[in-house]
Amino acid sequence: MFETVAVLTPILIADVINPVLFAFMVYAAGTDRPIVNSTSLLLGHTAAYFVAGLLVALGLGQVTAYLANPNAIDYLLGLVLGLLLLWIAVPKRGEQQQRDPNTTGALTPVSALGLGAVVNFVGIPFALPYFAAVDQILKADLSTPGAVALLIGYNLAYALPFLVVPALVAVLGERSKPILERINAVLERASAFLMPLLLGLLGAALVADAMLYFSIGTGLF
Repeated sequence: MFETVAVLTPILIADVINPVLFAFMVYAAGTDRPIVNSTSLLLGHTAAYFVAGLLVALGLGQVTAYLANPNAIDYLLGLVLGLLLLWIAVPKRGEQQQRDPNTTGALTPVSALGLGAVVNFVGIPFALPYFAAVDQILKADLSTPGAVALLIGYNLAYALPFLVVPALVAVLGERSKPILERINAVLERASAFLMPLLLGLLGAALVADAMLYFSIGTGLF
């Protein structure tokens, strides 16, 4: 368990640098119910993230049971994810990302909850580290309650930094808006540099892990 947590920690760091989610959190904080809406959006995102992780784990579990070779398929998945991460990490000419949320229409707590789930699809390239985390949890060969508990812990740890948005609004009120906008701008600039670096390092580690396993029967993790 502790070895798996150690492996998941750098994946979590790469996963949590999500400018898409934070931009929507800032948008929700600018509505007429900033605390409730931003919190609802984060709850919707976290719930959808957790369900997606369970579905990926259950689907992979069925595949591995069918192939009767869970170790090999887990490393194969890690190889595919690693290659995808490396591809995303490479800068592409003319690439332009649209991260500004649609600010038209009123946002209610219920619609914010749904919007949080939708953000998962908007920021799908940033979810690849999460799939890598699910793969590492499966490779740890934990009991079902242990694996689910670890996945819940990962999702809670992922959501924790984003609670800074409703927390600042609760403490500072309207004065939090320029602070959140500055944080959002800094995160945008930092992610432009850090995301390719972290995704590239994570992708290279997953590829090396899989290649070692298929070469000598033992991976890095």
